[in-house]
Formats: sequence, C-alpha cells, structure tokens
Amino acid sequence: MTKMADNSSSVEIVEGCRLPVLRKNQEHEDEWPLAEILSVKEVSGRKLYYVHYIDFNKRLDEWVTTDRLDMKKLQFPKKEAKTPTKNGLSGSRPSSPEREVRKSIDLNLPSATPPSRGKTLPTPKRKVESVPLVTQVPPVTPVPSLPSSAEASQAAVFPAVRETTTFKSREDHEQLSSLTTNGTARRLIPAQPGRKRKANCGVTDEMIKVLQYNKPQSASVFLPPPEDSQDSSDGIPSAPRMTGSLVSDRSHDDIVTRMKNIECIELGRHRLKPWYFSPYPQELTTLPILYLCEFCLKYLKSLKCLQRHLTKCNLRHPPGNEIYRKGTISFFEIDGRKNKNYSQNLCLLAKCFLDHKTLYYDTDPFLFYVMTEYDSKGFHIVGYFSKEKESTEDYNVACILTLPPYQRRGYGKLLIEFSYELSKVEGKTGTPEKPLSDLGLLSYRSYWSQTILEILMDLKPENGERPQITINEISEITSIKKEDVISTLQYLNLINYYKGQYILTLSEDIVDGHEKAMQKRHLRIDPKCLHFTPKDWSKRGKW
Repeated sequence: MTKMADNSSSVEIVEGCRLPVLRKNQEHEDEWPLAEILSVKEVSGRKLYYVHYIDFNKRLDEWVTTDRLDMKKLQFPKKEAKTPTKNGLSGSRPSSPEREVRKSIDLNLPSATPPSRGKTLPTPKRKVESVPLVTQVPPVTPVPSLPSSAEASQAAVFPAVRETTTFKSREDHEQLSSLTTNGTARRLIPAQPGRKRKANCGVTDEMIKVLQYNKPQSASVFLPPPEDSQDSSDGIPSAPRMTGSLVSDRSHDDIVTRMKNIECIELGRHRLKPWYFSPYPQELTTLPILYLCEFCLKYLKSLKCLQRHLTKCNLRHPPGNEIYRKGTISFFEIDGRKNKNYSQNLCLLAKCFLDHKTLYYDTDPFLFYVMTEYDSKGFHIVGYFSKEKESTEDYNVACILTLPPYQRRGYGKLLIEFSYELSKVEGKTGTPEKPLSDLGLLSYRSYWSQTILEILMDLKPENGERPQITINEISEITSIKKEDVISTLQYLNLINYYKGQYILTLSEDIVDGHEKAMQKRHLRIDPKCLHFTPKDWSKRGKW
C-alpha cells in the first residue's frame, strides 16, 4: 500500500483502485485511459504499480511509476457485503476490472501531467478490426429465380451474426439459385405465418448458383443460427473443455495469473517480451531475462548456463518426424507422449502469448506440429499448433501460435492452411477449438474467406448456366467444417434467404479485394511436399 498526502488528508492506494494512467497510443500521443491497480511493489525506494487498462487487452498491462497516475480522479473499490454460501464460507471476493466502481473522490493531490495535455480516455472501447477482404455495399432486390436441382443433406448453422431464432425451409428440398438485380434497395422477408420453427434445424445443403456482378452490389445476410449455436465472433463456449495441454478454463484467473510474471525471454537471436502469465518456476520469475534453448526449449537462468547447455544439446531441430519441407520452411510432428519434456516446454512458452488458455501438463493425448525456418545453424521455431489424437468434436487444432518476431508475415495463415491439409489427407473436415483469441479469430476468418472465395471464383458455368455449388461440396473441397463455411459466407455478406431459397452473390468489390489479398499471400502449402500418413489412434490401446 502507498500513502500519499496533501495538506488536509492522506490517501491509501490499494489494489482494486481505479484512476487514469498516462500511456502512449499507436500514434505516440499521450492518452489517459482508466486503469485498475492490480499490485503495488517498492523497488529501490520507488513505488511501482501494476496496472490493467480497462477495456484494453491484457498484453498492454505494465508497471508504472507514480508520476504517470492522475490522483485527482482516484476511485476506490467498494467492499462487497459478505454473504454466506452453502459451505458456510464467506461469499465476498476481491474486486476485479469487471466490477462496478461505486466511489469516486476528487483530491487536490500532486499528480502526473494534467490530462488536458493529452487525450482523456475514461473507458476506451477497442473493437477487433474486420478482415480487409470484406466490403460493405448496398443491398439489392432479388427477383424470381430459375429452378435448379437440390441435395437433401443438411448443414448446421454457425454464423458470425447474433440472432436468436431459426427457421426451417418451406419444403424439405428447396432450391438455391441465382438472382438478377435492378439496383433498388432490398427488404428482408419476414417469416411467413404457418412456417414451422425449429431450434436445432440446420439449412438444407442445396445447389447454390454463384453470380458475379459487374457492378459492386451484394445481398444482405439473413440466416439466423440455432438457439444453442456458438457465436464464432465471441468464441466463448457455454461449457469450457477441461482436458488438454492448454484448455479454456478461467477458474484460475486470480490476481496472480492476471499479471505477467516473466520480464523478457531470449530465444535464439530474438528477445521476446511476454504478453501474459506463464507458470514457469517461481525462482525464474525474478530474473531480468529468461534464457531458452531454441531447439529443445529448455529454460535456463543465465547466459552462462545456456552456453554450457548448448555444448551438450545435440538437437538442431525439434524432436519428431519432419513431415513437410519446401524451401526453408519445415514442419515437424511431435508426439506429446514420446517427447513429453519438449511438449511441456513448448506449452510454457506458448502460454506467454495465449491468454484464453490455462496450462496443464498432460500432453499425452496431443500431437504438436512445429513450423521452423532453416538456416546454416539449424531449424528455428516460427510457430506451432497442437491437435488431439482423437477428437469427438472434429477439432483439427487445439492451440495455435505464431511467435511475435514472425507475426504479420503470413506464417499464421500457413499454419492454418497446413492444419487443413492434414485434415484433407485424413479425409475429414475440421474446425479450431473454441474459444479463439482475438488474433486467432482474425486469422481464421481471413483464411476461410480467401479459401472459399478462391473456390467460388474458380467455378465455371455449365451449358451456359451460371455455376452451382453446394455447402457440402465447398466443405469437402476445403476440409472446412460446414458451420464455418456458412459463418464465413454470412460474414462476407454473400448469402441471403429469399422466398424459400438461398442465394450467393459476388460483388465487384469482394472480387477486387480478394484478388489484392491473394497477391500479397506469397507463402502457400504445397501438398506434394507433404509426407504424412495418418494413424488410427482409436485402435491403439495406448498412445
């Protein structure tokens, strides 16, 4: 606790207090977002405060000095009334950033530079940016469509829009066809009286005619999800999974795990600044730099220990089988049971940059696919993804990460593309385990968008008619799960429902945006360079 006094009173800054804190934004301008004090410590006679900026990502949390605090707007947390629980224990809990602050004081205390010199942001809202491929364009009016054939198979709805009702098509085998336009505004058609509604009903997977316009026009989304479906934009499941090397479990989200505990990590030629907490041994958290062997990922406390380790470590690539190589890019398959130490060290490193997962040490049921970049010194880790040996929910990725030095260079999409190439060899469709992180959701949406648009734009007309394709066919070609295909079509504003029919449209803006995005995408997986034989883990008594 810190005591700061003026002429008339003294104030205690305690954990849970909120106040504006000075920081630099992306334009290097001063701003004063509201922040919560999570911890206080004293170093060399100076008070340091660990702050979490409200409504900002936790990776921006940091230690700040007193001169960056605006004491005039200090807010104290209200002590919650203690309520007995079933076990007779107190029901009170420490305050958190999500709780309301009910007390605010205005003090004439000396504080940091007045907020008037910068931007005052009491509660800044930051939204995840959309994939640049998407373009909002005026809607159009559909007219009576041409008849087409239909398939009877169904696909569940998994959209990125938030609706609470679903509908069933008027007939079991309705047709999906193209539309023409007159440029006028389109009105969404409400559900007709007498049409049956069913919560868990999916859309029929019928023939979709694809139309590319010469003018930038696009149909609106009108495809609500089932009531129990999971919104991919939120990525928060109703019941988090409790198994795996890294699982979505927030029960351990206490004051300790909310704070970064590693200052800096040296991995090969890179120094990484962790974003989040990772459960490395307590004695290593006080070090200014944590050293990792870039080949076996063993953690060491000093540079001398690392140098001594490198004289004994014979690895120059991740353990396991190299199943892909093209140019300098390689992928290694690592069994979590056979290479337990490496897998656990990899999970510890990954936890530094993944906040939505909690680390467990049971790596036996998992396979790890590590992407590396080769040079004269060896194979250097770029990123990885893990997957369950047996997944009952069609997950082809459990955790996925590109290390910060290699981000924004196309490696994330390469990891995603590789995971779907494995699914193609296995003859399955796959989907990533939820929840996805903010960056993971952006990467997957971008990959799904580009992959599906690539399929649609390559379709050729048959017998003078516009090209047709079904959701099932898109899913089989790409190995993307049908729910994700439908979600992406809606996210891109390509699919709409009109008079009992589903219609896909490709606007000129969508086509142009896709072509520009694909020109920038230089890294691609070559299936000819993949040497992978899937194993049937269900027939193995022991992994």
